[in-house]
Amino acid sequence: MISAQGYADAVRPLLDRLLDSEADGITRAADLIADSLRDGGVLQAFGAGHSEAFAAELVARAGGLVPTNRLSVRDLVVHGDAPRDVLADPKLERDPSIAHQIYALAAPQPRDVFVVASQSGINGSVVELAALVTERGHPLIAVTSVEHTARVAPRHPSGHRLADLADVVLDNGAPYGDALLPLEGGGAVCAVSSVTTALLAQLLTAEVVRRFHQAGEVPPIYLSANVPGGDEHNIALESRYAGRLRRTA
Repeated sequence: MISAQGYADAVRPLLDRLLDSEADGITRAADLIADSLRDGGVLQAFGAGHSEAFAAELVARAGGLVPTNRLSVRDLVVHGDAPRDVLADPKLERDPSIAHQIYALAAPQPRDVFVVASQSGINGSVVELAALVTERGHPLIAVTSVEHTARVAPRHPSGHRLADLADVVLDNGAPYGDALLPLEGGGAVCAVSSVTTALLAQLLTAEVVRRFHQAGEVPPIYLSANVPGGDEHNIALESRYAGRLRRTA
């Protein structure tokens, strides 16, 4: 039955399975991120389309890690010199060439770590960025639907998928096509990848912070800007990464 309760009933076991199946991957991914941040690196997070929600979950939010950047296709216009109408192309994320511009605009340092999210893991910009990141020696964590990516042909000229290039692959547990509730006569409604990737993002944050604590160090964590002292606290932490963190409206 398609209803709010039906969706909730379908999501709960999926989240429980994810907590079990991705525990080892979360551990390995958190090790990579913590090692980078403790060495002065920045977490660079990229997602195209609705996978941008995953990057947003990791970057510049209350209770989250300060040394983070959200990369997106919009960077071509916001931080680069591309004309605004380039973003009118709904298939722009399929273009491998834009990955080089996104990487260059981010200006990452060698010690930075990348997390790239994509439900399908097959589009050109996602795979090209993953290839570029690994070629430059950055650790790479992929967040994708293992079921979905295995059932579709790669669109990148290399024939690679995002999952083929990563040091760690986290399965978001979403089904093929992302939508969870089947419709009579075919199709489905109510996507779930944003829910599962939000959980993965917070699990990663918790484990990274735990590693700082285990090392006897204070993790760089944001306070809400909407509590007294929040702005001052956050500005002081961001100043440690002067010129390396991008914060826009």
